[in-house]
Amino acid sequence: MNPTRYTATPHRTRGLPRLLPRGVPLHILLPSLIAAGMMLVPLAYLGLRAFEADSATLVDLVFRPRNLQLLINTLSLAAGVVALTTLMAFPLAWLVTRTDIRFKKTLTILGVIPLAVPGYVMAYALIGLGGNYGVLAQLTGLQLPRLQGYWGATLALSLYTFPYLFLNLRAALAGLDGNLEESARSLGYTQGEIFRRVTLPHLMPALMAGWLVITLYVLGDFGAVALMRYEAFSYAIYTQYSGAFDRVYAAWLALMLLALAACFVMLDSLVVKRKLARIGTGVARPMTPQRLGRARFLAWPYLVALFTASIGLPVMILAYWLLLAPPDLSFFARVPGTLLRSAGAALPAALLAAAFALPIAFLTVRYRSPFATLIERSAYIGYAIPPLALALAMVFFSLRTAPFLYQTLAMLIITWAMASLALALGPIRSALLQTRPSMEEAAQSLGHGPISTFIHVIFPRLRRGILAGVALVFVLCMKELPITFLLAPTGYTTLAVTVFTRTSEGMLAEAAPFAAAIVVFSSLSVGLLLTKEGK
Repeated sequence: MNPTRYTATPHRTRGLPRLLPRGVPLHILLPSLIAAGMMLVPLAYLGLRAFEADSATLVDLVFRPRNLQLLINTLSLAAGVVALTTLMAFPLAWLVTRTDIRFKKTLTILGVIPLAVPGYVMAYALIGLGGNYGVLAQLTGLQLPRLQGYWGATLALSLYTFPYLFLNLRAALAGLDGNLEESARSLGYTQGEIFRRVTLPHLMPALMAGWLVITLYVLGDFGAVALMRYEAFSYAIYTQYSGAFDRVYAAWLALMLLALAACFVMLDSLVVKRKLARIGTGVARPMTPQRLGRARFLAWPYLVALFTASIGLPVMILAYWLLLAPPDLSFFARVPGTLLRSAGAALPAALLAAAFALPIAFLTVRYRSPFATLIERSAYIGYAIPPLALALAMVFFSLRTAPFLYQTLAMLIITWAMASLALALGPIRSALLQTRPSMEEAAQSLGHGPISTFIHVIFPRLRRGILAGVALVFVLCMKELPITFLLAPTGYTTLAVTVFTRTSEGMLAEAAPFAAAIVVFSSLSVGLLLTKEGK
């Protein structure tokens, strides 16, 4: 797969820019088109499916009072999670980058570990804590109401997603130019004015990026909101699809959720462009760490409370159900088979995503054009749209065009690959940008053909990026719930589906071995990520 044999110079043409680049090899162009088509055609068909009803029915579906309530519920949940994650992540990022607090590396690691506890496992832990038969009542005799509804979903999603914002803020604070604050201080600004006028505007791109990731996750989450019995759009889509004969309304709910996600993406793009325009240039100077002094007596209780809730609580709940109130041994015996079954679908999905990401990366890096940009953006659609909406689009599309694929493992693998294509594309594209085309040209001048050049010159330099992309997709698919719940073949269960179904049925002890397997596997993946960052 060596593209340098074909010379593409679309930027040299005069007049209007070319939509299609010249000289793109077929083995790069065709897979890229297939990947874009797989992403866009089912979504287009979802729109067609939604408009199949007559005009009177469409008006009734669109203007149902329930839609407004679902919108309010979903926006309220997103706003609550964004606010709570900011309260969790911002102080932590500030402490590890701008103060003299001890154990900064350990605190940073602890700030990332909650990513190993998916939202539905966090919801499982919160549900298992309260109630008459909860862990707290069994250990202390203290009976607290079981967390459910809005506050339960908000807390579960916040405890899982705050590391996304923490990582963005940590990077932004660490790279902030100390000269800016020093100049403001010399002009007589107070500390509060410096933060408001200098520091905060420079942190807004990082804040917006983290908020967008968290908001998109909240919009697409199914497990936590379903277990907490909170009726957001994603939960309503599933109940409407699974419990109603007329699925046109489910298609409309999915379109509404897609439109909501698109609005947030466009809003983020507009705000970030304005904020970035205010950032100046110059030689950066590291910030001088601030002495905490007596503030450390507030900082450490905050840190203990944060990590106890996000890490200690799930571990304690799982330990209780596994050690003090263990389920039947047969449930433990099922874990290896369920784990292998999950991996058996996740690995092909990861390889398929990497196989499509590779030609797209070549197209966007070596053959820049409006067409290549369009293909690249289409690759990110699957990651940006809510998973249930994508799954529902695949259901309608397969039933009409390829019924033999409906509820098959192949359909699940394809949809997983579509949803996670952006994760595979990022590392591969970054690795390709670091590979000089002159190396490929030199190999060809020595008589190597396209295949030989790719194997001996290009692939060794892309190997790490390809492996990183495959690993990211594999880990995501191992924990994935919404798409699996809707598309998995009958009788096919993964770790995520087993945890969700057992917990929703109140079988907390029976869900514990499978939840523990997810946490252990995810912890290993987070550990590998931290090890790679340390290197």
